[in-house]
This record gives sequence, structure tokens and C-alpha cells, in this order.
Amino acid sequence: MKIISIIPARGGSKGLPKKNILELAGKPLIAWTIESSLKSKYISKTIVSSDCDEILNISSKYGSEILKRPDELARDTTPTEPVVEHILQNIKDLGNYSYLVLLQPTSPLRDEKDIDEAISKLIQEKDATALISVKEIDNKILKAFKINNNGYLEGISNNKYPFMRRQNLPKVFMPNDAIYIISINEFLKTKRLFSDNAISYLMNEEKSLDIDTIDDFEKIKNYI
Repeated sequence: MKIISIIPARGGSKGLPKKNILELAGKPLIAWTIESSLKSKYISKTIVSSDCDEILNISSKYGSEILKRPDELARDTTPTEPVVEHILQNIKDLGNYSYLVLLQPTSPLRDEKDIDEAISKLIQEKDATALISVKEIDNKILKAFKINNNGYLEGISNNKYPFMRRQNLPKVFMPNDAIYIISINEFLKTKRLFSDNAISYLMNEEKSLDIDTIDDFEKIKNYI
């Protein structure tokens, strides 16, 4: 069984310009993810997809394979799935691979241990076809209401949770964007990074830190 790691790194970032290659503790941000991918005992191929030559050159320097992304897949509104599909279309021996792992470069505290534990968990779960890394969040969100099409209030999950004690509510989890794993066959069939048989890999608040702003960037320096 062979596994592909995909690291999407668009050049344009309005919130934090050139964030994917900003220096973090002596090396570009994207290098943290590339190195973790290359250290994984399961991953056979690591590919960075970008529209930016500077990002591609740096990624190649740190040992990743690279693929230039067309401009139409590098817009602010471009979803991740078409980018993944473009990469898979350019892998000549794709039939030799079973899973793809998507690693966002903005999660530098996610390391090879996390990646390998997540892959191992999915492989061992025979009926599962996908895995998403998550963090636990406050379950009081289940007590919230929305307004339906008729203008009436209804609970976002059901009409029972808003009136239950928080201690009795189920735990709630949010994707942290650090790790996505899916069977390649499943992705090619659905063009989604999620399946009806997806499981989770729980990460703590520190490992889940994601860089989107300069404040995030400064905060994460405290953990390195």
C-alpha cells in the first residue's frame, strides 16, 4: 500500500502576504509540513502544488516534488478539491497508490507522529474510507437556535438540546485543517475529502493551531 501526501500552497494570501514561506524558527513555514511528510513511515510521495515559483523552488529545496498549478486553480475562491484532482491527474503511476493525505502548510505543529497515527487509525478501521483531524470545541453551540424558512426558531441540531444541561450534551468537534486522509478511489468517485464513513483523529489545542493572520504567526512562535 502506497500513500501520496499533497501540500497545497497558493501564492496569494490577503490576510498574511506570502505566509506559506514566512520564516518560522529558521525555516520557511511550508518546510515544517514538508519535513513532517517526508519523515512519515507511511508516505511514499510528497507533492507541493502552487501557482508561485518561489514557493515551488523552496519546496523543492526541502525535498518535495512540485507541481505548477494553473491560474484558474489559484483564485481566492478556488476550493481544495479541484486542486487535489489536478495533482492526481498528473501522477503517472496513480494506480499504485491507495490513499491521499492532504496537509495544509499553515499547521506547522502537526508533525510526523500525528500523521502516522492518523494513517494507522484509518488503515485499521476496515469500513472507514476517510479521516479528518479535529479538535474538541465547547458544546454549548448545540444550545443555539436558527430561524427556519417559516420564520420560526428551531434548534440547530434538534429542539431538545437547547434546554438540556451542557453536561448532558454530546461532545462536539471541529475540523482543525491539519490532516485529511481519504481513499483515492473514494475521492475520484465523489470529488470530496469527506465520506459517509469518515472517522476522526483528535488533536489538542496546541497541535491544532493554524496560521491565517500575523497574530496567529506570532502566537505559534511560543510553541516552537
